[in-house]
Amino acid sequence: MEQFTFYANRPSENYNKIDMWMMASVLLLWGFGIFTLFVCTQNYGLRQFNDSLYFVKRQLISSLIGFILFFGFIFTDIRIIRKMIAVIVIVSIILCLMTFISPLAITRNGARRWLKMPGGFTFQPSELIKFSLILFLANYFDKQEKIENPENKTVFQSVLGLCICVCVVFAQKDFSTGVFVTLIGILMFFVTGQKLLWILPFGIIALPAISLMVVLESFRIQRVIGWIRPDDFASGINYQAIAAKRAISAGGLWGSGIGVGLSRINSIPEVQADYIFAGWSEAMGFAGVIAYFAMLSFFAWRGYKTALRCPERFSAYSAFGCVSIIVLQSLVNTMVVGGLLPATGINLPFFSLGGSSIIVTLAMCGFILNTSRCEKISEKNTGRDEIYIDSLTYL
Repeated sequence: MEQFTFYANRPSENYNKIDMWMMASVLLLWGFGIFTLFVCTQNYGLRQFNDSLYFVKRQLISSLIGFILFFGFIFTDIRIIRKMIAVIVIVSIILCLMTFISPLAITRNGARRWLKMPGGFTFQPSELIKFSLILFLANYFDKQEKIENPENKTVFQSVLGLCICVCVVFAQKDFSTGVFVTLIGILMFFVTGQKLLWILPFGIIALPAISLMVVLESFRIQRVIGWIRPDDFASGINYQAIAAKRAISAGGLWGSGIGVGLSRINSIPEVQADYIFAGWSEAMGFAGVIAYFAMLSFFAWRGYKTALRCPERFSAYSAFGCVSIIVLQSLVNTMVVGGLLPATGINLPFFSLGGSSIIVTLAMCGFILNTSRCEKISEKNTGRDEIYIDSLTYL
Protein backbone atom coordinates (compact mmCIF):
# COMPACT_ATOMS: atom_id res chain seq x y z
CA MET A 1 0.00 0.00 0.00
CA GLU A 2 1.30 3.45 -0.91
CA GLN A 3 1.94 5.82 1.94
CA PHE A 4 0.02 9.07 2.04
CA THR A 5 -0.65 11.88 4.46
CA PHE A 6 -3.06 14.76 4.55
CA TYR A 7 -0.29 17.11 5.71
CA ALA A 8 1.61 19.31 3.29
CA ASN A 9 4.76 21.16 4.23
CA ARG A 10 4.27 24.90 4.27
CA PRO A 11 6.32 27.78 5.65
CA SER A 12 5.52 29.05 9.14
CA GLU A 13 5.44 32.80 9.33
CA ASN A 14 2.39 34.45 10.98
CA TYR A 15 -0.34 33.71 13.46
CA ASN A 16 -3.89 34.81 12.91
CA LYS A 17 -6.95 35.03 15.08
CA ILE A 18 -8.73 31.84 16.01
CA ASP A 19 -11.49 30.50 13.78
CA MET A 20 -14.56 32.26 15.16
CA TRP A 21 -16.88 29.96 13.21
CA MET A 22 -15.28 27.00 14.95
CA MET A 23 -15.69 28.81 18.26
CA ALA A 24 -19.35 29.42 17.46
CA SER A 25 -19.94 25.75 16.63
CA VAL A 26 -18.43 24.67 19.96
CA LEU A 27 -20.52 27.14 21.96
CA LEU A 28 -23.64 26.18 19.99
CA LEU A 29 -23.22 22.47 20.71
CA TRP A 30 -22.45 23.12 24.36
CA GLY A 31 -25.41 25.49 24.74
CA PHE A 32 -27.87 23.05 23.20
CA GLY A 33 -26.40 20.31 25.36
CA ILE A 34 -27.20 22.28 28.53
CA PHE A 35 -30.63 23.13 27.13
CA THR A 36 -31.34 19.45 26.44
CA LEU A 37 -30.38 18.46 29.98
CA PHE A 38 -32.70 21.17 31.29
CA VAL A 39 -35.59 19.90 29.17
CA CYS A 40 -35.11 16.18 29.76
CA THR A 41 -34.04 15.83 33.38
CA GLN A 42 -36.35 18.08 35.38
CA ASN A 43 -38.77 15.34 36.45
CA TYR A 44 -36.02 12.83 37.19
CA GLY A 45 -34.01 15.37 39.17
CA LEU A 46 -37.08 16.33 41.17
CA ARG A 47 -37.90 12.69 41.98
CA GLN A 48 -34.37 11.62 42.88
CA PHE A 49 -32.84 14.73 44.42
CA ASN A 50 -35.77 17.08 45.05
CA ASP A 51 -34.17 19.54 42.63
CA SER A 52 -35.39 19.86 39.05
CA LEU A 53 -32.12 21.56 38.05
CA TYR A 54 -29.82 19.08 39.80
CA PHE A 55 -28.24 17.66 36.64
CA VAL A 56 -28.01 21.03 34.91
CA LYS A 57 -26.15 22.51 37.87
CA ARG A 58 -23.66 19.64 37.93
CA GLN A 59 -23.02 19.98 34.21
CA LEU A 60 -22.50 23.73 34.55
CA ILE A 61 -19.95 23.24 37.32
CA SER A 62 -18.06 20.70 35.22
CA SER A 63 -18.34 23.01 32.22
CA LEU A 64 -16.69 25.80 34.22
CA ILE A 65 -13.63 23.59 34.72
CA GLY A 66 -13.84 22.57 31.09
CA PHE A 67 -13.87 26.18 29.86
CA ILE A 68 -10.83 26.99 32.00
CA LEU A 69 -8.95 24.24 30.14
CA PHE A 70 -10.64 25.33 26.90
CA PHE A 71 -9.17 28.83 27.06
CA GLY A 72 -5.96 27.49 28.54
CA PHE A 73 -5.34 25.30 25.50
CA ILE A 74 -6.31 28.13 23.15
CA PHE A 75 -3.73 30.55 24.51
CA THR A 76 -0.91 28.17 25.44
CA ASP A 77 2.00 27.97 23.04
CA ILE A 78 1.94 24.71 21.12
CA ARG A 79 5.60 24.21 21.99
CA ILE A 80 4.75 24.26 25.69
CA ILE A 81 1.95 21.74 25.12
CA ARG A 82 4.38 19.44 23.35
CA LYS A 83 6.76 19.57 26.30
CA MET A 84 3.87 18.58 28.60
CA ILE A 85 2.78 15.53 26.57
CA ALA A 86 4.86 13.04 28.55
CA VAL A 87 3.35 14.36 31.79
CA ILE A 88 -0.19 14.25 30.39
CA VAL A 89 0.23 10.65 29.21
CA ILE A 90 1.80 9.44 32.45
CA VAL A 91 -0.85 11.17 34.57
CA SER A 92 -3.60 9.63 32.41
CA ILE A 93 -2.22 6.12 32.87
CA ILE A 94 -1.65 6.62 36.61
CA LEU A 95 -5.23 7.85 37.05
CA CYS A 96 -6.49 4.75 35.21
CA LEU A 97 -4.41 2.51 37.47
CA MET A 98 -5.73 4.35 40.53
CA THR A 99 -9.20 2.96 39.78
CA PHE A 100 -7.81 -0.42 40.95
CA ILE A 101 -5.58 0.47 43.88
CA SER A 102 -6.81 3.79 45.25
CA PRO A 103 -9.38 4.24 48.04
CA LEU A 104 -10.83 6.94 45.82
CA ALA A 105 -11.95 4.30 43.30
CA ILE A 106 -15.67 3.73 42.77
CA THR A 107 -17.14 0.42 41.62
CA ARG A 108 -20.39 0.40 39.68
CA ASN A 109 -21.95 -2.70 38.15
CA GLY A 110 -18.71 -4.60 38.64
CA ALA A 111 -16.61 -2.00 36.80
CA ARG A 112 -13.98 0.25 38.39
CA ARG A 113 -13.83 3.26 36.08
CA TRP A 114 -14.30 6.29 38.34
CA LEU A 115 -12.44 8.21 41.02
CA LYS A 116 -14.08 10.23 43.79
CA MET A 117 -13.63 13.96 43.51
CA PRO A 118 -14.50 16.77 45.96
CA GLY A 119 -18.13 17.93 46.04
CA GLY A 120 -19.58 14.53 45.26
CA PHE A 121 -18.23 14.56 41.71
CA THR A 122 -16.45 11.70 39.98
CA PHE A 123 -13.78 11.54 37.27
CA GLN A 124 -13.45 8.87 34.59
CA PRO A 125 -9.76 8.64 33.57
CA SER A 126 -10.51 6.77 30.33
CA GLU A 127 -11.90 10.03 28.92
CA LEU A 128 -8.51 11.66 29.40
CA ILE A 129 -6.75 8.67 27.80
CA LYS A 130 -8.37 9.53 24.45
CA PHE A 131 -6.91 13.03 24.38
CA SER A 132 -3.48 12.03 25.73
CA LEU A 133 -3.18 9.21 23.18
CA ILE A 134 -3.88 11.63 20.32
CA LEU A 135 -1.21 14.05 21.54
CA PHE A 136 1.30 11.22 22.07
CA LEU A 137 0.82 9.71 18.60
CA ALA A 138 0.80 13.09 16.84
CA ASN A 139 4.03 14.09 18.56
CA TYR A 140 5.69 10.75 17.85
CA PHE A 141 4.72 10.63 14.16
CA ASP A 142 5.85 14.23 13.68
CA LYS A 143 9.29 13.38 15.07
CA GLN A 144 9.50 10.28 12.89
CA GLU A 145 8.67 12.34 9.82
CA LYS A 146 11.72 14.53 10.46
CA ILE A 147 14.11 11.55 10.36
CA GLU A 148 15.76 11.61 6.95
CA ASN A 149 17.07 8.04 6.87
CA PRO A 150 14.08 5.67 6.33
CA GLU A 151 16.01 2.83 7.98
CA ASN A 152 16.03 4.73 11.27
CA LYS A 153 12.27 5.19 11.33
CA THR A 154 10.18 2.95 13.54
CA VAL A 155 6.69 2.90 14.98
CA PHE A 156 7.43 0.42 17.75
CA GLN A 157 7.04 3.00 20.54
CA SER A 158 3.76 4.24 19.09
CA VAL A 159 2.32 0.72 18.91
CA LEU A 160 3.52 0.05 22.45
CA GLY A 161 1.93 3.28 23.69
CA LEU A 162 -1.35 2.39 21.97
CA CYS A 163 -1.29 -1.08 23.54
CA ILE A 164 -0.72 0.32 27.03
CA CYS A 165 -3.57 2.84 26.69
CA VAL A 166 -5.96 0.22 25.34
CA CYS A 167 -5.04 -2.33 28.00
CA VAL A 168 -5.55 0.02 30.96
CA VAL A 169 -9.00 0.93 29.58
CA PHE A 170 -10.01 -2.68 28.98
CA ALA A 171 -8.78 -3.58 32.46
CA GLN A 172 -11.43 -1.24 33.87
CA LYS A 173 -14.07 -3.33 32.08
CA ASP A 174 -14.79 -0.33 29.88
CA PHE A 175 -15.19 -2.39 26.73
CA SER A 176 -16.81 0.24 24.52
CA THR A 177 -14.22 2.91 25.29
CA GLY A 178 -11.42 0.38 24.82
CA VAL A 179 -12.65 -0.50 21.34
CA PHE A 180 -13.14 3.18 20.53
CA VAL A 181 -9.60 4.06 21.66
CA THR A 182 -8.28 1.21 19.50
CA LEU A 183 -10.09 2.53 16.42
CA ILE A 184 -8.92 6.08 17.03
CA GLY A 185 -5.33 4.85 17.36
CA ILE A 186 -5.56 2.93 14.09
CA LEU A 187 -7.08 6.01 12.43
CA MET A 188 -4.07 8.07 13.52
CA PHE A 189 -1.73 5.50 11.95
CA PHE A 190 -3.76 5.70 8.76
CA VAL A 191 -3.98 9.48 8.32
CA THR A 192 -0.33 10.09 9.20
CA GLY A 193 0.79 7.88 6.35
CA GLN A 194 2.31 5.04 8.36
CA LYS A 195 2.68 1.65 6.77
CA LEU A 196 -0.34 -0.33 7.90
CA LEU A 197 1.82 -3.45 8.09
CA TRP A 198 3.27 -1.96 11.27
CA ILE A 199 -0.15 -2.11 12.91
CA LEU A 200 -0.91 -5.62 11.64
CA PRO A 201 0.61 -7.45 14.67
CA PHE A 202 -1.48 -5.25 16.96
CA GLY A 203 -4.61 -6.14 14.97
CA ILE A 204 -3.79 -9.85 15.09
CA ILE A 205 -3.70 -9.67 18.88
CA ALA A 206 -6.53 -7.16 19.34
CA LEU A 207 -9.27 -8.83 17.29
CA PRO A 208 -9.19 -12.23 19.10
CA ALA A 209 -8.84 -10.45 22.45
CA ILE A 210 -11.89 -8.25 21.79
CA SER A 211 -13.90 -11.25 20.59
CA LEU A 212 -12.92 -13.18 23.72
CA MET A 213 -14.02 -10.30 25.96
CA VAL A 214 -17.43 -10.29 24.28
CA VAL A 215 -17.87 -14.04 24.73
CA LEU A 216 -16.71 -14.12 28.35
CA GLU A 217 -19.21 -11.48 29.52
CA SER A 218 -22.81 -12.69 29.21
CA PHE A 219 -24.31 -9.19 29.25
CA ARG A 220 -22.32 -8.24 26.14
CA ILE A 221 -23.68 -11.27 24.30
CA GLN A 222 -27.16 -10.32 25.49
CA ARG A 223 -26.73 -6.83 24.09
CA VAL A 224 -25.80 -8.24 20.69
CA ILE A 225 -28.77 -10.64 20.78
CA GLY A 226 -31.04 -7.81 21.85
CA TRP A 227 -29.82 -5.69 18.95
CA ILE A 228 -30.42 -8.52 16.46
CA ARG A 229 -33.89 -9.17 17.91
CA PRO A 230 -35.03 -5.66 18.89
CA ASP A 231 -38.68 -6.59 19.54
CA ASP A 232 -37.81 -9.28 22.09
CA PHE A 233 -36.83 -8.87 25.74
CA ALA A 234 -38.96 -5.72 26.02
CA SER A 235 -38.83 -5.82 29.80
CA GLY A 236 -35.17 -6.85 29.95
CA ILE A 237 -32.08 -5.96 27.96
CA ASN A 238 -34.08 -4.12 25.28
CA TYR A 239 -36.15 -2.02 27.67
CA GLN A 240 -34.02 1.12 27.36
CA ALA A 241 -33.63 0.79 23.59
CA ILE A 242 -37.37 0.32 23.04
CA ALA A 243 -38.19 3.24 25.35
CA ALA A 244 -35.76 5.41 23.39
CA LYS A 245 -37.38 4.49 20.07
CA ARG A 246 -40.81 5.35 21.47
CA ALA A 247 -39.52 8.72 22.60
CA ILE A 248 -38.07 9.42 19.16
CA SER A 249 -41.34 8.42 17.47
CA ALA A 250 -43.36 10.56 19.88
CA GLY A 251 -41.43 13.64 18.73
CA GLY A 252 -42.99 13.52 15.28
CA LEU A 253 -41.93 16.21 12.83
CA TRP A 254 -41.73 19.26 15.08
CA GLY A 255 -41.41 17.69 18.53
CA SER A 256 -43.53 17.65 21.66
CA GLY A 257 -42.20 20.99 22.90
CA ILE A 258 -40.01 21.92 25.81
CA GLY A 259 -42.64 22.44 28.46
CA VAL A 260 -45.23 19.73 27.99
CA GLY A 261 -45.71 16.33 26.50
CA LEU A 262 -42.32 14.82 27.29
CA SER A 263 -43.85 11.71 28.81
CA ARG A 264 -41.80 9.16 26.90
CA ILE A 265 -38.40 10.20 28.21
CA ASN A 266 -39.58 9.63 31.77
CA SER A 267 -39.60 5.92 31.04
CA ILE A 268 -35.93 5.88 29.96
CA PRO A 269 -33.64 4.94 32.87
CA GLU A 270 -30.96 7.60 33.41
CA VAL A 271 -31.98 9.52 30.31
CA GLN A 272 -29.37 12.15 31.21
CA ALA A 273 -26.56 9.77 30.22
CA ASP A 274 -26.14 7.71 27.05
CA TYR A 275 -29.75 8.11 25.82
CA ILE A 276 -30.05 11.89 26.07
CA PHE A 277 -30.43 12.07 22.28
CA ALA A 278 -33.81 10.33 22.62
CA GLY A 279 -34.94 13.19 24.86
CA TRP A 280 -33.72 15.76 22.34
CA SER A 281 -35.59 13.91 19.58
CA GLU A 282 -38.86 13.82 21.51
CA ALA A 283 -38.64 17.49 22.42
CA MET A 284 -37.52 18.77 19.01
CA GLY A 285 -38.82 16.12 16.63
CA PHE A 286 -37.35 15.18 13.28
CA ALA A 287 -36.55 18.84 12.63
CA GLY A 288 -34.44 18.85 15.79
CA VAL A 289 -32.60 15.71 14.70
CA ILE A 290 -31.76 17.37 11.38
CA ALA A 291 -30.66 20.51 13.24
CA TYR A 292 -28.37 18.47 15.49
CA PHE A 293 -26.64 16.73 12.59
CA ALA A 294 -26.32 20.09 10.84
CA MET A 295 -24.51 21.48 13.90
CA LEU A 296 -22.29 18.40 14.11
CA SER A 297 -21.51 18.58 10.39
CA PHE A 298 -20.58 22.25 10.69
CA PHE A 299 -18.30 21.44 13.64
CA ALA A 300 -16.68 18.62 11.65
CA TRP A 301 -16.21 20.84 8.59
CA ARG A 302 -14.52 23.64 10.49
CA GLY A 303 -12.45 21.22 12.58
CA TYR A 304 -11.16 19.12 9.70
CA LYS A 305 -10.55 22.26 7.66
CA THR A 306 -8.40 23.54 10.51
CA ALA A 307 -6.39 20.32 10.56
CA LEU A 308 -5.96 20.16 6.79
CA ARG A 309 -4.80 23.77 6.50
CA CYS A 310 -2.45 23.81 9.47
CA PRO A 311 1.20 24.05 8.35
CA GLU A 312 2.60 22.52 11.53
CA ARG A 313 2.48 18.75 11.40
CA PHE A 314 2.03 18.02 15.12
CA SER A 315 -0.86 20.47 15.44
CA ALA A 316 -2.47 19.17 12.27
CA TYR A 317 -2.32 15.54 13.40
CA SER A 318 -3.57 16.38 16.90
CA ALA A 319 -6.44 18.54 15.66
CA PHE A 320 -7.50 15.84 13.21
CA GLY A 321 -7.55 13.27 16.01
CA CYS A 322 -9.48 15.52 18.42
CA VAL A 323 -12.15 16.32 15.84
CA SER A 324 -12.43 12.64 14.95
CA ILE A 325 -12.95 11.64 18.60
CA ILE A 326 -15.85 14.08 19.04
CA VAL A 327 -17.49 13.43 15.67
CA LEU A 328 -17.15 9.63 15.66
CA GLN A 329 -18.27 9.36 19.28
CA SER A 330 -21.33 11.47 18.47
CA LEU A 331 -22.20 9.29 15.49
CA VAL A 332 -21.77 6.07 17.48
CA ASN A 333 -24.03 7.34 20.27
CA THR A 334 -26.81 8.48 17.95
CA MET A 335 -26.64 5.19 16.03
CA VAL A 336 -27.01 3.28 19.31
CA VAL A 337 -30.01 5.39 20.35
CA GLY A 338 -31.54 4.88 16.90
CA GLY A 339 -31.04 1.11 17.10
CA LEU A 340 -28.41 0.92 14.36
CA LEU A 341 -25.72 -0.40 16.74
CA PRO A 342 -25.81 -2.56 19.88
CA ALA A 343 -25.94 -0.71 23.18
CA THR A 344 -22.59 0.68 24.31
CA GLY A 345 -21.31 2.92 27.06
CA ILE A 346 -20.35 5.68 24.63
CA ASN A 347 -21.94 8.99 25.62
CA LEU A 348 -22.94 11.95 23.46
CA PRO A 349 -20.32 14.75 23.58
CA PHE A 350 -21.65 18.10 24.83
CA PHE A 351 -25.09 16.60 25.59
CA SER A 352 -24.74 13.62 27.94
CA LEU A 353 -24.27 14.35 31.62
CA GLY A 354 -20.69 13.63 32.59
CA GLY A 355 -18.09 15.87 34.15
CA SER A 356 -15.15 13.93 32.73
CA SER A 357 -16.60 13.99 29.22
CA ILE A 358 -17.44 17.70 29.06
CA ILE A 359 -14.11 18.71 30.63
CA VAL A 360 -12.00 16.67 28.19
CA THR A 361 -14.21 17.58 25.21
CA LEU A 362 -13.82 21.31 25.88
CA ALA A 363 -10.07 20.86 26.38
CA MET A 364 -9.81 19.17 22.97
CA CYS A 365 -11.87 21.95 21.39
CA GLY A 366 -9.47 24.48 22.90
CA PHE A 367 -6.56 22.68 21.24
CA ILE A 368 -8.38 22.64 17.89
CA LEU A 369 -8.98 26.39 18.15
CA ASN A 370 -5.31 26.92 18.96
CA THR A 371 -4.49 25.03 15.78
CA SER A 372 -6.90 27.23 13.82
CA ARG A 373 -4.53 30.17 14.18
CA CYS A 374 -3.70 30.05 10.50
CA GLU A 375 -3.91 32.68 7.84
CA LYS A 376 -4.38 32.07 4.14
CA ILE A 377 -2.36 34.61 2.23
CA SER A 378 -2.43 35.01 -1.51
CA GLU A 379 1.03 35.83 -2.74
CA LYS A 380 0.66 38.45 -5.42
CA ASN A 381 3.99 37.71 -7.06
CA THR A 382 3.50 33.99 -7.53
CA GLY A 383 -0.26 33.74 -7.56
CA ARG A 384 -0.03 30.84 -5.10
CA ASP A 385 -1.97 30.48 -1.88
CA GLU A 386 0.13 29.68 1.13
CA ILE A 387 -0.87 29.05 4.71
CA TYR A 388 1.28 30.45 7.45
CA ILE A 389 1.60 30.13 11.18
CA ASP A 390 3.83 31.85 13.69
CA SER A 391 4.38 32.28 17.38
CA LEU A 392 1.92 34.60 19.12
CA THR A 393 2.22 36.71 22.23
CA TYR A 394 0.09 34.52 24.43
CA LEU A 395 -1.97 35.73 27.37
